[in-house]
Amino acid sequence: MSTSDMPEIGGRAPLPIEVEAGQSYWWCACGRSQSQPFCDGSHKGTGFSPIEYTPAENTKAFFCACKRSAKKPLCDGSHKRMGAPA
Repeated sequence: MSTSDMPEIGGRAPLPIEVEAGQSYWWCACGRSQSQPFCDGSHKGTGFSPIEYTPAENTKAFFCACKRSAKKPLCDGSHKRMGAPA
């Protein structure tokens, strides 16, 4: 994957959100959304598409903001390996 294929970094810490069972949440995969962690349509014209997340129960979900998680759309700690912001 080239650097142009990498999403922008939407943040460097997970975003905790109270989610409702059965409701669809559309996670921003491109990192450009001004409504992190959710999609606002900023991906248009890129190769990215939002990822749907539908929880099975009411809970607090920790959404990935760095866009590097292997468990997208949820955080897996990848932001800890990114180092300090430039």
